[in-house]
Parts: sequence; C-alpha cells; structure tokens
Amino acid sequence: MPTVTRQPIDDRRWQRIVQTMQRHNNRPDALIETLHTVQDIYGYLDSTILSAVANHLKIPPARVFGVATFYNHFSLKPKGDHTLVICTGTACHVKGNDQVLAWMHEHHHLAPGETSADNRLSLVEARCVGACALAPVILCDGVLTGRKTFEETTMVIEEWLGNAS
Repeated sequence: MPTVTRQPIDDRRWQRIVQTMQRHNNRPDALIETLHTVQDIYGYLDSTILSAVANHLKIPPARVFGVATFYNHFSLKPKGDHTLVICTGTACHVKGNDQVLAWMHEHHHLAPGETSADNRLSLVEARCVGACALAPVILCDGVLTGRKTFEETTMVIEEWLGNAS
C-alpha cells in the first residue's frame, strides 16, 4: 500500500478525494462516501488525510475519527495482501467461530485487527456479516464460506493461505 509522504493537497490522489466531497457540495454528509474513497485510494485511512478531510468538510476531526472507527469496513492501518474476516455475531459465536479466532492466534499469531509481519494477511473480527443462516461464517478476501465445522473451517483457511499439508 502506498504511504502518504506529502501534504495531501499536492497529491493527485487528494484531487480524487476532493471530487467526491464536491459531488456533495462539500457538506458534512459527504463524510462516509469520502472515507470510502480515501480507503479505496490508499488502502486504509491515513491520519493526515483524515485531518485534511475534516478541514475540507469543516467538521471536527474527532467526528471524522469517530465515524472511521465506528464502521468495521474502515481501517486506520494498512492491510495485508489478503484479508480474513471472522464473524463473531451471536449465531457464529454459538456455532464456534470464537474457536477459530483462538486457533488463528495460536497457529498464525494474529489477533483481530492485526496484520502479519510479512503483510500477507490481515485478520478482521466482524460483529455480524448478515449471513446468520450460514453460521459459522468466514470471508476469505470477500468470499463467504459457511456451514462448516471447526475442522473444516480451519482447513479452508489453511488451503486458502496455501499452507495445507
């Protein structure tokens, strides 16, 4: 993922972000769409860009940060090449996805919100992905897998990561 090294105003990427805000007449209600644009461009929500967005939309930086941290989709840190989302909503929790999280920590040394040292994998915990009928659910790079036992789920993850024995 590219890192921000300059003031965003001098950056062509910043101009794309400004265009998003201008589509909404630079009103505060442009915030969520603007954050999506920022994340699409940079891969995460950089603090320098968040400050510039707050300034441009004339809203407090705390509000921008609050929205950025409230929604599970947004990330304040660069993500890995691949993303594994483990649903821990009620149905998925009851069906054992808490065990999958513990297994990821034990076997891959990752906790929710972390990215592996080699930037290969980011682990995300989602409170609900809206597929309760398929519980327990995981998403490997956005591809949903459900209705699997713990053993089947961990095998899917290992195969997806290319670590199957």
